[in-house]
Amino acid sequence: MGDRLLMDNYIKDPVRIEKESMKIIEDLLKHKTLPETQTSIIKRVIHTTADLEFAEITEISTGALENAGKVIQAGDCRLSVDTRMIAAGINQSLIQRTGGLVDCFVDTDEAEKISKEKEITRSMANIELCSEVNPRGIYAVGNAPTALFEILRLAREGMLKPALIIGVPVGFVGAVESKEELRKSGLPYITTVGRKGGSTVAVAIIHALWKMFAPEKEK
Repeated sequence: MGDRLLMDNYIKDPVRIEKESMKIIEDLLKHKTLPETQTSIIKRVIHTTADLEFAEITEISTGALENAGKVIQAGDCRLSVDTRMIAAGINQSLIQRTGGLVDCFVDTDEAEKISKEKEITRSMANIELCSEVNPRGIYAVGNAPTALFEILRLAREGMLKPALIIGVPVGFVGAVESKEELRKSGLPYITTVGRKGGSTVAVAIIHALWKMFAPEKEK
């Protein structure tokens, strides 16, 4: 009987689940002093990962959020991502609210052709293609360090000037190094220190930014 009661006595309303989750996270982060804008991003990442370490390892460069706000609110922001996983995880109605558009060419024939001809990863080829249509928008990397290195190379060569780079590739090969290079680049960024990150983290940051700068109008 007790087990049956427990099985029936859980929260089923998704809005209430999110509110309760955020309240718990806020309580757990009470000891940290952060600007509210950064806190909203960190809370969203922790909500996605259930990993409180992101409060310690998430870094946002000076002016990064202001840059993001300008391009998001301009009404035609392009968001280029390194994986279909990020593209699939994004709430499209949230992006479309501001006339935004998501780019990802990693699984296209053109990306495959470029990767073979230049002997580079498809993730790098994807960034090359994205740069042709999105020279000044937002870039998000959650999986491939090579994609982040390519963004930085194109920026150094003057072929790309991103308004913001969300650089959170996860893993053991190149992830740490690519994020270190991002922090030294002078470009506006949101990143994580160390190996942790991932496509779900990138999606959480994207959603936090759009909720911050393009809040849903009350009906």
